[in-house]
Amino acid sequence: MKVVNNHPTKVAAPVHHGKTGGKSARSTSLEREVFARTRAPAFCRYLEKLLLELCRIDTTPSADVSRMRAAEEGCFRILERELNGLRFQGAKAERRPINAAIQNHPHYSLLHFTKTAQRPEGLSPAKTYEGRTNLLFFAPGCNQVERVGPDRLPLGSSVALNAHIDVVRPYFPPRSHRGIIYGRGACDDKGSVVAIIGALKALSEVMAEAGLTWRRNVLAMFVIEEETGGNGSLSLAIDRDLKRPYDCILVGECTGLKIHPANRGAVWYRAEINALPGVSPFEMFAFINEELEKEGAAIRAESRHPLFPQRPVQTCHGVIGPYGEHPSRVCGELVFELVCPKPGGRASEQLVLDCLESGLEGYLGFYGDKTKVNEPSTGKPMVARHYDLKRRRNGFEVAVHGATGHMGSVRERDGAITKAAHLIRSLVASKSHLETAARGPVILKLKGVPCEDCLVLEGGQGFVPTHGLDQIMSRVRRAAERGAENYLRRQGRKESGHAAVRVTFEKLHNVAFDGEPASSAMRNALVAVEVCGLPEQRPILGWTVSCDARLFASEYPGMPVLTFGPGDLVYAHSDQEQIAVEDIRKAVEFLAVFLLRQTGTGKQYPPRRGGDRQDTHG
Repeated sequence: MKVVNNHPTKVAAPVHHGKTGGKSARSTSLEREVFARTRAPAFCRYLEKLLLELCRIDTTPSADVSRMRAAEEGCFRILERELNGLRFQGAKAERRPINAAIQNHPHYSLLHFTKTAQRPEGLSPAKTYEGRTNLLFFAPGCNQVERVGPDRLPLGSSVALNAHIDVVRPYFPPRSHRGIIYGRGACDDKGSVVAIIGALKALSEVMAEAGLTWRRNVLAMFVIEEETGGNGSLSLAIDRDLKRPYDCILVGECTGLKIHPANRGAVWYRAEINALPGVSPFEMFAFINEELEKEGAAIRAESRHPLFPQRPVQTCHGVIGPYGEHPSRVCGELVFELVCPKPGGRASEQLVLDCLESGLEGYLGFYGDKTKVNEPSTGKPMVARHYDLKRRRNGFEVAVHGATGHMGSVRERDGAITKAAHLIRSLVASKSHLETAARGPVILKLKGVPCEDCLVLEGGQGFVPTHGLDQIMSRVRRAAERGAENYLRRQGRKESGHAAVRVTFEKLHNVAFDGEPASSAMRNALVAVEVCGLPEQRPILGWTVSCDARLFASEYPGMPVLTFGPGDLVYAHSDQEQIAVEDIRKAVEFLAVFLLRQTGTGKQYPPRRGGDRQDTHG
């Protein structure tokens, strides 16, 4: 066994499951009562209406935390309205303030979103979280025990469910069309929020009618700030009093209705490229990007792990200067300029075009040609064209086009920043010829950023449990410095890469974790998959994305931590974010069955005179 992030990393063969215990799992009478509700048209309309209502509230991060507070308040009022209508005996909803102790925890994320030009240091934790909370819903179980031999063992185990209400920028309002809801947060992660509410609603109704109570506790967590690093869930994960009522947790995310007992890790980097005298930070960026891509490929090659055979080790570049919105959102557009004193004639323009085409050819060799791949939601090419070249009075302008999306789907999307870096390196390689054709010096610059200004590049590096967080950060830093040095040596400069680029990791820094693929929670989840008629899950794999699940896995090694939810990752963080109402309904059924099976509730339903009738689980 090897140790990663100070916790033992389990190495086990991939687990394949067919029929449970060699025979089909059968639904119980109680579960069939749940299905009778969830498969009614009115229930689907309820889910759709609730999701639209939540998505109309803009819960993107903001330097104005009062705006965030008001948006969270709006979402929580809606959720409390639904939770207060549930009929579980002794259940209660609670707003729990953010624990100030998180700022001393190694997984605490710095409050980068509170920084402004007028307030470069940002806000303190006290000011940031003043009046802000997570929302909890607690439904107590009777917590019975049964005698098995000489021991008294708990019947089932208590369960927590978790989903986040915050979303990434840019916000766009929701709309519904033919059973699909489009809008920011539809699949990441308000669809999972609605699925949890829907499951609790359906169970509340059938259990009340049957006169049943939970045998073990059920806790729902609706959290803030997952997208900015996870401080909302961290506040709950370190709460030892809150931990007592649950023995396992399922974190709702857009997994495409797949269950995962492990997550890959991710760290966001910020590379500040200094404007050394006589050096172009924008040209240097292209060489830094190259080394970051190479280092990411090397990390991926080293990432053999049984729960991650697909090696989800993505390298994403989400923001450069004023272009892009989020380190883990693939950048879809940027514009750069070739400034020339005398742009020259047709021959000069043709040389620029040839350099761009040569650089593009290199990019397409790595990432494929997305002009030949159709966007599933529109049927049109994902990218209409890779770039536009326009002649300007003082040179040329190049608009580079890509396709936005979540960092986890970077290979399926089209990153404008990395594409631009390939084009720029090709132009730099032929710069002397360009200057001859232009009859003077040629300056490459990012549009909207003065040449003499430093340039900031932000992105993320994914990794699996074969690597530790500190190791990844060290390698990303060295790669950026190596890229800067490559460019400096090309210019005949002797400065070190360290002097030219400063790499920091102030934002998200998520460890990777690998849980036990044969835990009781995972076994009950697989039964729920079969009972609900979801696609068979073989083999069991880790999720190719990082989320708040890792906070609970790190804080409580050995506790089952699962990730599951409706919605497809390819749409998360994209301009086409969407979710099918039918997928939310399927997630509702899964969560309801999983809760019943995991807590041992409803095993003896319906009652009969003179005793209980056992309704077997198959």
